[in-house]
Amino acid sequence: MGGKSSKKISMSKFAHILKVHPCYNEKLHDKVGRVHLPVAPKCNIACKFCRRSIDKECCEERPGVAKRIMKPEDVEDYLQELTKKMSNLKVVGIAGPGDSLFNKETFETLEIIGEKFPDLIKCISTNGLLLPKYAKKLSDLEVKTVTVTVNAIDPKILKNIVEWIYYDGKIYRGEEGASILIKNQMEGIKKAHDLGLIVKINTVLIPEINMDHIVDIARTFKDIAYLQNIIPLIPLYKMENLRPPTCEEIKSIREKCERYLPQFRACQQCRSDAVGLISEKRLNIFDLKHFSH
Repeated sequence: MGGKSSKKISMSKFAHILKVHPCYNEKLHDKVGRVHLPVAPKCNIACKFCRRSIDKECCEERPGVAKRIMKPEDVEDYLQELTKKMSNLKVVGIAGPGDSLFNKETFETLEIIGEKFPDLIKCISTNGLLLPKYAKKLSDLEVKTVTVTVNAIDPKILKNIVEWIYYDGKIYRGEEGASILIKNQMEGIKKAHDLGLIVKINTVLIPEINMDHIVDIARTFKDIAYLQNIIPLIPLYKMENLRPPTCEEIKSIREKCERYLPQFRACQQCRSDAVGLISEKRLNIFDLKHFSH
């Protein structure tokens, strides 16, 4: 496959999107606003570091956190109010607090956005388990960017990160579940790329489990992903006793991976209901008066 020069050529068609998407362009963190709509509460995999927090436990600034779940029928009014308050709002995303593709409300919401707010760039994040099934639907709904969390491409490693997956009505554990997830991530990312979606790979750096393996992820997706975002473990849930990576470890891994995939270095690990500029701590959606009752 082609190298860095061919990647630049193939990605030039996405320039108009990348110029206004703060999750793909670090220079936009204090210029372009985004909103995450927390319409997707259910998840189909169990990551050992993930603890979703909704309502009373919503004070943390991290993925999987939202003050409450939003209904698709509330989206239009909310975005109408938000666009009046934020002239720099360009991007609307669905990032949980569960998995976007495992919730029908995600697709209902994307349809509403496409009809009522066609100028907003639509993006989603997902674990990728259902991406082969829904990549075409996302393309049809004019989703432009997809972030897929890939923490390992070796089942022997991934089984230590993902406890189980729920797929086709059945729970799979251990290496069997990990193998299915990896297969679907690879197939789904390739399909999304071929359909013209911009793919970003998110990878949680867990020093005691996948640190020496992350470069293999970058190498694997170098021709079908645009960017990799390596983020540090937040020790929670069944990984609360594991240590987060040091700044030097993160820097070293990013430099190794950059040989294969450009690296995003300014991720703020945003909440599922984040609003505003990434560079600032902004109100979440339910701080607006319309949602305070």
